[in-house]
Amino acid sequence: MILDELRSDISRKQKKGLPFILASVVIWLMITIISSLTINIDFKNILVFSSSAILLPISWLLGRMIHVDIFAKTNGLGDLGFLFTINQLIYLLIVGWVYKAAPYKMIMVYAMVFGGHLLPYSWLYKSKSYKVFAFAIPILALVLENVFNTFILSGTMVIVEIIFSYLLTREVKSLIRQK
Repeated sequence: MILDELRSDISRKQKKGLPFILASVVIWLMITIISSLTINIDFKNILVFSSSAILLPISWLLGRMIHVDIFAKTNGLGDLGFLFTINQLIYLLIVGWVYKAAPYKMIMVYAMVFGGHLLPYSWLYKSKSYKVFAFAIPILALVLENVFNTFILSGTMVIVEIIFSYLLTREVKSLIRQK
């Protein structure tokens, strides 16, 4: 297969990573609930930071529900997609630093890292939605956190992720119709 065919194949088989984006709705909902709690900021941030630990099991479960094997190894570009995901773990070190240096800004930085890590997937999945949200989320996070507060930011992220999921679903349906 040539590269373009591999990209189309992985986009179809992985449904453009939809299980992971759907799981992020759940995670951002959890973060919204956590941000509404009146608890110590350090404990709140530990809960927020820990919330991402459920990404893989929820993605796997949602993948099964929509018939996606998130660990499929039949396309070599799956390893590249995994590398893109691992790259985000490196950026989570920045979030860890913010935890101590500027604890009231941690959720904003977490959102920026989440949004920014989406950009390579725009290439992998030939997706305009990934490209738009990769830029929109960090900018939106910066503005919302500095104009409003963390609760508004995290609540807006739930809505943004729902919209993103909807647009990806449309892209996937369009891709299936093209086949």
